[in-house]
Amino acid sequence: MKRILITGAAGFLGSHLCDRFIKDGYHVIGMDNLITGNLKNIEHLFKLEQFEFYNHDISKFIHVPGQLDFILHFASPASPIDYLKIPIQTLKVGSLGVHNCLGLAKSKKARILIASTSEVYGDPEIHPQHEGYWGNVNPVGPRGVYDEAKRFQEAITMAYHNFHGLETRIARIFNTYGPRMRLNDGRVLPAFIGQAIRGEDLTVFGDGSQTRSFCYVDDLVEGIVRLLHSDCADPVNLGNPAEITIDQFAQEIIELTNTQQKVVYKGLPIDDPKQRRPDISKANKLLDWTPLIDRKEGLDRTYAYFLGLTKEELMATEHNDFDKYIIN
Repeated sequence: MKRILITGAAGFLGSHLCDRFIKDGYHVIGMDNLITGNLKNIEHLFKLEQFEFYNHDISKFIHVPGQLDFILHFASPASPIDYLKIPIQTLKVGSLGVHNCLGLAKSKKARILIASTSEVYGDPEIHPQHEGYWGNVNPVGPRGVYDEAKRFQEAITMAYHNFHGLETRIARIFNTYGPRMRLNDGRVLPAFIGQAIRGEDLTVFGDGSQTRSFCYVDDLVEGIVRLLHSDCADPVNLGNPAEITIDQFAQEIIELTNTQQKVVYKGLPIDDPKQRRPDISKANKLLDWTPLIDRKEGLDRTYAYFLGLTKEELMATEHNDFDKYIIN
């Protein structure tokens, strides 16, 4: 039985990856310090012999006994609320943490896949974004703690590949959504759905003309699996190129939730990207991968998940903390 370590296992993406690799017959070792992850996401796996969990901060030395065939490094705050609240931890997991994971992969002779992000492109000057674009990132702005951590992560991963011959893969992940997202994490989709369910007006930052491209989590997981088993060491975009403005998306959420909320506008966050759409021609060619689940189907599934949350979870309003980072 192949053994795989998944860091950030209790998070949104990490937990879905645990499910997928359990389903595919792997022995899965989950690791998370639970600073943003939630054990509820993986509690259904604890009864399985092929799953084990370590509560550990990967910014510190990592020890995993026995053979390891693969490592997926998904430990990192990923939402604006999280990385703006804990900027030092965000930088540490993207530097010390990835260094520890790469060192472990080297010692175990394991292949490692690093979760990067479309945020390495910053507020892009080209559209759509392809892997050859180097980005437009403000290293000292509030978002820099996340953006630059991910850029460093890519750089050190390629250094280990080129200098040590380590088998590495880099996934540049664009906006992804689905069950197990947190309503209070500051990302646009759960924020809109949470506001609609609570009867609040939907908050749009900026004038609503900025765009995003949303990929359903099952499609993203399939892309990650294919990339892990590919021969491509260079970064690969994974996302859904179906682009929509934030204004249009707000109206879709109002229709989805059958609510009558208004849309209210606030100032745009510092360095917030105006456009975001992946060029996935590389993934399509090398991995034979393209998203299959359209936004309507994905939103229906996601909304059904949120409707099953507790009253306490639905009433969370931490997304309002985002206001302090607004340009007025």
